[in-house]
Amino acid sequence: MTEAMTTVTVASFALVGLTIALAAALKGWQGWLEVKRMELGSAGAGAGEPRSAAMERIEIADLKERIRKLESIAACIDL
Repeated sequence: MTEAMTTVTVASFALVGLTIALAAALKGWQGWLEVKRMELGSAGAGAGEPRSAAMERIEIADLKERIRKLESIAACIDL
């Protein structure tokens, strides 16, 4: 009878430990999702802000560089 009680006690402690670990993981996951929502929200809010000409030139140069790299990949040329 004592061995059976020991087994039940160990199993119950393991179940409680698993529950605590899963609750902590779920809380962390929800926190990570909230951070990503905030990042997406701040990116959408910045879309209406006026940008300077220098920022536009930098973005255009970046896009041109990306296009050049994609074209070289499409042509099977190593950079």
